[in-house]
Amino acid sequence: MSVHDDLTSVRRCLDELTRSVRRLEQQLGGGGLEIRRVRTDADHLRESIALLGEAAPGLAKPRRPDLVPIPDTPYDTSLWTDSDDEGLGARDRRAP
Repeated sequence: MSVHDDLTSVRRCLDELTRSVRRLEQQLGGGGLEIRRVRTDADHLRESIALLGEAAPGLAKPRRPDLVPIPDTPYDTSLWTDSDDEGLGARDRRAP
């Protein structure tokens, strides 16, 4: 597993932790010092993981390959002079 995959996994776990803390907060009430501490700690973990992802060398997000534009103009027919039509065979012969 790569470091990028590990960071993604940790982020997913933190998302689940945040959801669980919110449910606890709704059940127990948000006024208690303990639940505020847990919520703050979860937020600090999220910030720390974000900083770790930014600071780690070579951990840039996987780069999408460059897109190649395809023009709308028709292709030059000379490109296809010696080609076979897939499933039909050569132009001067009949298909089986």
